[in-house]
Amino acid sequence: MTPFVLPCCYLAPISHYARLAHGGDCLLEVCDSYQKQTLRNRCRIASADGSLALTIPVEKPLPGQNRMRDIRISDHGRWRHVHWNALKSAYQNSPFFEYYADELAPFYEQKWEFLADFNEELMHLMCCWLDISPAIKRTASFIGAETPLYTNKEYYQVFRQKLGFLPDLSIVDLIFNMGPESILYL
Repeated sequence: MTPFVLPCCYLAPISHYARLAHGGDCLLEVCDSYQKQTLRNRCRIASADGSLALTIPVEKPLPGQNRMRDIRISDHGRWRHVHWNALKSAYQNSPFFEYYADELAPFYEQKWEFLADFNEELMHLMCCWLDISPAIKRTASFIGAETPLYTNKEYYQVFRQKLGFLPDLSIVDLIFNMGPESILYL
């Protein structure tokens, strides 16, 4: 079976994990040209005011080093502190945040040099929480990532009565709201 290719995203959307949950080998595209304002350094969560984008600041790439695997994380703006507080604020009242928070917090306490390393380790943690074990390897040369097909099924969200259902948010939205039942949704 031919492996499928996914972009290397920060707390990727539910659609990516729906694809991972259906099996097969996955190649994580890290040889593509880094593009600003994409899910590579941005995720969307549900806050009390609606969809909130959390963006990891990155250093300007050196000439000839603009592939995803070469992108370095910047410590500009205390982003780790901001992201962790946003996640806590958005999900502290969700049914399962407290259950998972201690495993996620260290990602926002330590410094990471490369964005691809940070994203990949988060992906492994999310797969562990979902109890899926896809074979994930990095691309050695540019292949091009797929856009996963995704059926928008609704699930419980903390702010749903106020905001309506917000589709295809970061996988943490599904996990913090549905816990171990997340895999059944996928």
